[in-house]
Amino acid sequence: MPRLSTELRDQRRRHVLTSAWSCFSRDGFHATSMDDIIAATGMSSSAVYRYFRSKDELIEASAEEVLTLLSAFFARMLNTEPTPAPADVLAGLLGELANRTAGLDYDLSKIAMHSWAEALRRPAVAEQTSAFYRGVHGHLTGLAVRWRTAGHLPADTDPDDVATVLVSLMPGLIVNQHLVDPVPAEQLISGLAALGTAAGTN
Repeated sequence: MPRLSTELRDQRRRHVLTSAWSCFSRDGFHATSMDDIIAATGMSSSAVYRYFRSKDELIEASAEEVLTLLSAFFARMLNTEPTPAPADVLAGLLGELANRTAGLDYDLSKIAMHSWAEALRRPAVAEQTSAFYRGVHGHLTGLAVRWRTAGHLPADTDPDDVATVLVSLMPGLIVNQHLVDPVPAEQLISGLAALGTAAGTN
């Protein structure tokens, strides 16, 4: 049946993609070959190439998936009523990072790090990544407007400034997750509060 055929194609495409994520998480984009990915799928090479014509297509699809998931998180925060407080959003973001590794053979936050490097050499990935961060900045600006209205932020706060700080934090949290130590939510919130107090004094 056509519907079943479409679902099966979607499942197989997803299987190819998640197999690639396992390889990319372990070895990065450039040390992973299409042969590695084909072997990981357990499918024939012709079947794999039916869904993705090249490793570059798999890289672009992987970067898109990472960015879509994070963008969806901030859109969900923006659409939640009542609006979550800043500390809850930060804790939720750290939870999202932790969930990227829970019980899976791949880690999408690690793939995000590879995608940043890829964006420096490939205009298509750079455009994709730039559009994502600009979109997230918009979501965070909207959240900051609501935080200011709810009294979480001073009345004279510029929401754009708050969004810029939070967008700037995101790569650092991922770097800590993989190269240093995961950042506890309490420590992040406490440090930001202390810096906010210090920045407001002359």
